[in-house]
Amino acid sequence: MKLFSSVRLPNFVRRLLRPLLDPYRRYRHARLIHSVRVSLGLLASILLTTGLNLPHGEWASVTMLVVIGGLQHHGNIGKKAVERAYGTLIGATVGLLLVAQQAYLGQPLLTYLLMSVVCGFFSYHAIGKGGYTALLSGITVFIVAGHGDNPLADGLWRTVDILIGISLALAFSFALPLYAVYSWRYNLASALRDCAAIYSRIISGQSVTDDDHLKLLNRLNAAMVKLRSLMPSVSKEVRISMTKLDAIQRHLRMCISTLEILGNTRPDPRDEQATARMQIALKAEHRQIRVQLIGMARALQSGATERLERASSVPDPDTALETPIHSALDGYRLLTVQLAANVDGMRGLLVKSSRQWRI
Repeated sequence: MKLFSSVRLPNFVRRLLRPLLDPYRRYRHARLIHSVRVSLGLLASILLTTGLNLPHGEWASVTMLVVIGGLQHHGNIGKKAVERAYGTLIGATVGLLLVAQQAYLGQPLLTYLLMSVVCGFFSYHAIGKGGYTALLSGITVFIVAGHGDNPLADGLWRTVDILIGISLALAFSFALPLYAVYSWRYNLASALRDCAAIYSRIISGQSVTDDDHLKLLNRLNAAMVKLRSLMPSVSKEVRISMTKLDAIQRHLRMCISTLEILGNTRPDPRDEQATARMQIALKAEHRQIRVQLIGMARALQSGATERLERASSVPDPDTALETPIHSALDGYRLLTVQLAANVDGMRGLLVKSSRQWRI
């Protein structure tokens, strides 16, 4: 992307490349791009192994599907490729040793026993951290050695084919990479827009128990789960620490929780006088919260963070806590001030990390 931004391209070329270079379009058509990329990668694998007439070349294609087939995000592909490489090397080494001892000793029962013990050892470590590497090591033992009766040359060729598949998977993961940070940005932007929609419903007196309101809340809860699953890949791709990502996630979670409480503690919409007084007293906070929620969503989607860098005039929640609470309306006012401070805190975190996630 940086290459294309620094090279001055003709207008018609830019128009042709825009669907491929625009992050939001790539995010929207991620599944299509992923399927085309895997298809081209498999075609390259088949042509390469058959063109070079490599024995057992199908294992290169199998390996490529294992590494890249179910992973569309660039960060995950790199991690799985490394784990697959370690598992392949460990499993291939063990498999070749088993084939060598079978050829030297000629004791099938001993080979079966050793294979069972080795795979039991890998299965022990397959549960827990590094489990994927351990599982692939056990699988590769059988790919290379069979039941111990495979020729040594076949085992070596299968090892080579697997490493070719890993290399091709990594190469094609760099072709129009589908970064996890794109999904994280746009899902977070959508969640912030939903927060703004819920807040508008609350302060305008709309029902907080109808299907439309509950649908928004359910969508926000689903977004929270999805954003959490993306965080490890985002951290690897753009070098944002998990601590910072978790802080942003925590602010979003607090925002959603506060909105749920506000919906249940707001003045009765039928009490027009109380509602009008609260609207006047919290006019600045209402505007600030909505402006910042929509502003953060637009910045995440477009990458333009200039507006987010402006200082806000959010009241200090600690000062609001010093005021005695005498009624439910006072509690509602305090929650609104805390929500405004929480939204502003999220804005600050996004601004500080914008150089990393704005790719």
